[in-house]
Amino acid sequence: MSACVIEIHLLGGDHAGSQIFIPRITLTPSDTSIPFELKCHQFPLCLAFSMTINKSQGQSIKHVGLDLRSPVFTHGQFYVAISRVTSVHHIKAIWQDTLDQPITKNIVYPEVLLQVD
Repeated sequence: MSACVIEIHLLGGDHAGSQIFIPRITLTPSDTSIPFELKCHQFPLCLAFSMTINKSQGQSIKHVGLDLRSPVFTHGQFYVAISRVTSVHHIKAIWQDTLDQPITKNIVYPEVLLQVD
């Protein structure tokens, strides 16, 4: 069986921008009481899920990651995105590399806001 690797470009953290390779590993049980050899080939990865801002409405999520390299595109989406997480300490965001400070636009259309007289 040929060796396989997964090529990954890191987007955040201390090594953002780095390219790494994750090799497929072979696991062989140490139990020698069986008359044949078992092998399992797998990549040491953890399953993760993603969803759109619209799909996240009404949900509470323990950890939230936001890709803000391009601004959210319509009224209220930024608020919905940051308000889904159960703790402010569990929000991670990716920003544009070219900016001196991490900023994004919060799109608000005044015409859809309630007018209180």
